[in-house]
Amino acid sequence: MFKTLAADFRIIFERDPAARNPLEVLFCYPGLQALVFYRFAHWLKNLGLPFIPRLISHIARFLTGIEIHPGATIGTGVFIDHGMGVVIGETAIIGDYALIYQGVTLGGTGKQSGKRHPTVGENVVVGAGAKVLGNIHIGNNVRIGAGSVVLRDVPSDCTVVGIPGRIVYRSGVRVNPLEHGQLPDSEAAVIRALLDRIDSLEEQLQTMQTQIYALSPAHVSVRRTHDLPISPKCLLKDREIQEFLGGSGI
Repeated sequence: MFKTLAADFRIIFERDPAARNPLEVLFCYPGLQALVFYRFAHWLKNLGLPFIPRLISHIARFLTGIEIHPGATIGTGVFIDHGMGVVIGETAIIGDYALIYQGVTLGGTGKQSGKRHPTVGENVVVGAGAKVLGNIHIGNNVRIGAGSVVLRDVPSDCTVVGIPGRIVYRSGVRVNPLEHGQLPDSEAAVIRALLDRIDSLEEQLQTMQTQIYALSPAHVSVRRTHDLPISPKCLLKDREIQEFLGGSGI
């Protein structure tokens, strides 16, 4: 247990640029403190001691804002950054060197008995506010974007974003686990593609109307698309689209 705690301690200096000295990490990092409480409670639970492990986890929750059930299985070198609001369920399994941010939930989806919480592989990054729910398997080297809700298995070496979580493969690209700004925006990409398709259809429609106008008899009045006035409502919608595109970085 002490070797595991030493690995939990060392990984903080590797992954947090704000970690400057050992005393600061020991007394000011609730993620490390919660893991110390958890590993002691987990050891007592494995001895078959009733009640006391849950009491320890409850005290840890009160002191750190992080709730880890003593029955969970957590590997070495795990870093819970900031940690407030993190919940890790009883049958959850977390692999070595995982990085978990605040507001993350590794929870269940029902009252069934047995394995009902996620299994998370090694070197996994779970972004702030992400929810990983149910008895699912998250492979090694997976990155889960902030605010995502993951309900299905995720293969290794993938990135998951959105609600519900969608898999975006990053073949051959190594990304620093702290660089959350490089997560792809799959919703933005789809919206951009749809807007491009609409622009293309509008151009085709305008071309067809121009051809019809040119071939129409003189006594038939045909108004072209670009001759029609644009309503204020359409202008407002166009402005909303442009603001969305600018904010989403599409």
